[in-house]
Amino acid sequence: MRQILFAGVIGLFLTLVGTPLLIKLLARKGYGQFIRDDGPREHHSKRGTPTMGGIAFILATLIAYFLTKIITGGEFTLSGLLVLFLMAGMGLVGFLDDYIKIVKQRSLGLRAKAKMAGQLIVGIGFAVLALNWPDNRNQTPASTKLSFVTDFGWSIGPVLFVVWALFMILAMSNGVNLTDGLDGLATGASVMVFGAYTFIGVWQYQESCANANTLTNPEACFEVRDPLDLAVVASALMGACFGFLWWNTSPAKIFMGDTGSLALGGALAGLAICSRTELLIALLGGLFVLITMSVVIQVGSFKLTGKRVFKMAPLQHHFELKGWSEVLVVVRFWIIQGMCVIVGLGLFYAGWAATK
Repeated sequence: MRQILFAGVIGLFLTLVGTPLLIKLLARKGYGQFIRDDGPREHHSKRGTPTMGGIAFILATLIAYFLTKIITGGEFTLSGLLVLFLMAGMGLVGFLDDYIKIVKQRSLGLRAKAKMAGQLIVGIGFAVLALNWPDNRNQTPASTKLSFVTDFGWSIGPVLFVVWALFMILAMSNGVNLTDGLDGLATGASVMVFGAYTFIGVWQYQESCANANTLTNPEACFEVRDPLDLAVVASALMGACFGFLWWNTSPAKIFMGDTGSLALGGALAGLAICSRTELLIALLGGLFVLITMSVVIQVGSFKLTGKRVFKMAPLQHHFELKGWSEVLVVVRFWIIQGMCVIVGLGLFYAGWAATK
């Protein structure tokens, strides 16, 4: 359990101290945010704020994880390394997108096909690797069965699993990306979800089927390969995002950019897949789902009827245009996300208790 504490504290410290250094570096190079003209007018004052801040918590998470292993003498696991690979790989795609936006001074960075190709390469690499290298219990980091609290149903096979994993990765990445429209909104929401996965990892470790001989009810155990290390990764991410929030909250001194949003979405999907809670992530990350659906509804309604349901999508901008202040929107949306996490963890526990 020391590893979880160390990872969170180190991640928090690194972003608290390192983010202002990154802000100075980005400001000196003129790497500022480009603001769309069709967005809320209040956002125009944010033009030029340093972006690509995701670099801070990506590096902090990686350093926190590896430094924790060195300090505690803990073992590296394939599950933990794969989630970090997915986070860093998606972050690299986002970094290229952000860099092109800054250099070209436009709201669109990588072309859609190039951006999708990058995400597919990283996602397929993760999915294929996650089905290989079984441990001594023949457990791979991911399972070809669908999962909610645990695996259920029949195997969908490796090919469909790769397709399913890609859907999850792209959905969560785009969900976080769409949520990252107001100061601190996506960062604060992500902290809550990573906190939930820290708890889930610890609980799965305590009730792991690997410890079936010591459990009072072995039938209620979790078949998850490396639950404790997934908790370490989640704790490092939680701490790193928490420290970044100090600088990202209103008025933001730095934005995470696509570098950060794609990385966070990838990490969330990776944790869900490796912890066998694939469908539960839709509830734990309920705010991301809600905001994504607002865009789907807006686009669908306009194409079918020529009318818009919301004043503007994503949903947070609708409430801004209704007169809510940015801070009010962020806090109320954080409350919604907090309720989603509470309900999600409640269902996680209820699902485990029902098998006892």
